[in-house]
Amino acid sequence: MKIIAQNKKAYFDYYVEEKYEAGIELYGTEVKSVRLGQINLKDSYCSIDKGQIFALGVHISPYEKGNIFNKDPLRPKRLLMHKKEILKLFGQVRQAGYSIIPLSVYLKGPLMKMEIGLCKGKKLYDKRESIAKRDADREIGRRMRERN
Repeated sequence: MKIIAQNKKAYFDYYVEEKYEAGIELYGTEVKSVRLGQINLKDSYCSIDKGQIFALGVHISPYEKGNIFNKDPLRPKRLLMHKKEILKLFGQVRQAGYSIIPLSVYLKGPLMKMEIGLCKGKKLYDKRESIAKRDADREIGRRMRERN
């Protein structure tokens, strides 16, 4: 499993309740760009429409050697999941105020996969708490290295 891109901001802005794996429907030049690591998940989210789930705001840079075959970098990418999983996510997003956020894109053998999370938004004070915890962990790491 080779991780191509991660959405680290998602872990800062949201509590990730559950994680799901989904395939991504991509075209040829998009696959080549993603394999080169030219994908950005920042400010992306997922939407469910007519029983299908789409990743919106995922930016895949145009492939340099792709000329007319390149697609729009911000086009909605359809995610491939089982119908039961999509319906479960749809129910939770509608009722409980959750969001579906792309967390990472990775290669699993020859297949391109996206890890999506069922997330609940953090408040400002929760984000401050995350920053304080991160700083404390860094300080502990520094002290441990100084001792050795």
